Amino acid sequence: MYKIMIIEDDKNICDELARLLENHNYQTILLKDFENALHEILEVSPDLILLDINIPYISGEVLLQDLRKESNIPVIMVTSMNSEIDEALSISYGADDYITKPYNPNILLLRIGAVLKRTKTNYQNHELTYKELKFDSQKGMIKKGEIEIELTKNEMILFAYLLNHQNKIVSREELMTILWDNSEYVNENALTVNMSRLRNKLTEIGYENAIDTRKGLGYILL
Repeated sequence: MYKIMIIEDDKNICDELARLLENHNYQTILLKDFENALHEILEVSPDLILLDINIPYISGEVLLQDLRKESNIPVIMVTSMNSEIDEALSISYGADDYITKPYNPNILLLRIGAVLKRTKTNYQNHELTYKELKFDSQKGMIKKGEIEIELTKNEMILFAYLLNHQNKIVSREELMTILWDNSEYVNENALTVNMSRLRNKLTEIGYENAIDTRKGLGYILL
């Protein structure tokens, strides 16, 4: 599940954004300490930030500049200012996208999805967690305590996709498409084999029933 940090000092807007994002399977975190915003961002390490330009103690643009010295976390600037200058400055400071209030919630969701896809905020760049299990994509490992099990590239892609859509049914067509997008040709039989191997490895590490098959629909990571 992607983790999105909302940096906005209007509580009503924060709550509205959080509900919208959580209803679309994102985890949300609200910045609380504006005086130490950069430290809190780096500590939380979100997958994406929605950053308002007008925030207490420091402007959103200055905060973005400071963040870019430390991290490439994707940032979408959010502002009530309808100005090409603000947009140009935000992009020049390192924003990945820009949206003006009042915005259409569906457009915002589309932009979030596009930025996450474009910046590849996925299994390739992050250590993901599933219950007590850690998924280290750099090493190609799943680990629990001292137990480590190696995953193949296809197993990594499948597990990361299921994990980012946890508790939602993912169709076989979606999984074959995501494998194809990663330059791997996969047919129905190959997907079944890779899924079986992934399940066996999860069983080895103590998660026997993690992936459930929903007949005629696909798979779900519980």
